[in-house]
Amino acid sequence: MKMAKKCSLFMLCAAVSLSLAACGPKESSSAKSSSKGSELVVWEDKEKSIGIKDAVAAFEKEHDVKVKVVEKPYAKQIEDLRMDGPAGTGPDVLTMPGDQIGTAVTEGLLKELHVKKDVQSLYTDASIQSQMVDQKLYGLPKAVETTVLFYNKDLISEKELPKTLEEWYDYSKKTANGSKFGFLALFDQIYYAESVMSGYGGYIFGKAKDGSYNPSDIGINNEGAVKGAALIQKFYKDGLFPAGIIGEQGINVLESLFTEGKAAAIISGPWNVEAFSKAGINYGITKLPKLENGKNMSSFIGVKSYNVSAFSKNEELAQELAVFLANEKNSKTRYEETKEVPAVKSLANDQAIMKSEAARAVTEQSRFSEPTPNIPEMNEIWTPADSALQTVATGKADPKQALDQAAETAKGQIKAKHSGK
Repeated sequence: MKMAKKCSLFMLCAAVSLSLAACGPKESSSAKSSSKGSELVVWEDKEKSIGIKDAVAAFEKEHDVKVKVVEKPYAKQIEDLRMDGPAGTGPDVLTMPGDQIGTAVTEGLLKELHVKKDVQSLYTDASIQSQMVDQKLYGLPKAVETTVLFYNKDLISEKELPKTLEEWYDYSKKTANGSKFGFLALFDQIYYAESVMSGYGGYIFGKAKDGSYNPSDIGINNEGAVKGAALIQKFYKDGLFPAGIIGEQGINVLESLFTEGKAAAIISGPWNVEAFSKAGINYGITKLPKLENGKNMSSFIGVKSYNVSAFSKNEELAQELAVFLANEKNSKTRYEETKEVPAVKSLANDQAIMKSEAARAVTEQSRFSEPTPNIPEMNEIWTPADSALQTVATGKADPKQALDQAAETAKGQIKAKHSGK
């Protein structure tokens, strides 16, 4: 599923040795003996526990402890932790979207991790950045994903693929007839629309010199963002996108049109690989197209991570488990079982992983992408921005008017909810 919402250079760094990746902070024999007989609880993502089955067994044997794995939707685990943590029924280790880190830290739900720099350096810059709040580390990346382009090979060949979004517009003008479509995307949502708006100079938050986000600098309505939104509006205005892909049910309509062979290409993510395969679609996957200004469409990098609950009574052991689950060896094993692209730099060139078209597409697209902002103020962007884009899509407002209103609303909500921190 999509990271961040409701879901930096990536995977191009030099390889780090397997022996270094597999090791975490060393523990003394006394630490091992003190952990004997302990029990840890891990909240893993739905249908993903198979990916850590062997790692958990190895950790249990090495530390003489019991690890209980419970599957929960990863995007809702923080919500459950708010209730279960104080009650003593929560996890020691959980998995969550990187963009929830800031909010979780502000609420005191996560433990800071004290992990050596050589362990942190195993991961891509973007993925480890998603786990940082005020220069402190609160998690280790387990997997990454970006949006990519799926295309139906029975409708359009790889050689025929338009190179730019504007060329996709022209292609759609020739092929869309009301029941069949060329290119489709959920551009009424900022998660997807940011790919266009940022390519022309828009942004969510500006950044300070130290790389941290500046929530007082909102760029969703600057000149570039407005230009991108105007391009988006053309697809709707000219009937190239069906009305049904606007709003909450839009994702279902978009996916159905693709699986029914009624759309040549859509923007989606690796979370749909299995579903499209089961539907029997002869599809290909590639990075997002360029824009007419020569820049590639960007995307948000979603990061899944392992984090330690602030309510854990076995903090040190829980941290060791998080490090162990996220090391190179176990990250590769988890990919083999779940097909989630790992965040470990050295695995970017692993042949077993890169033979996957989806993994290659995510890797390439990540070169043009940035992490979803992980500060609490991001919560005040989603709804106003989506509402504005929906008025743009339906022609109820021009892009500048709509985005100015969205920025004003977001600023007001940030001031009201976050100025006291």
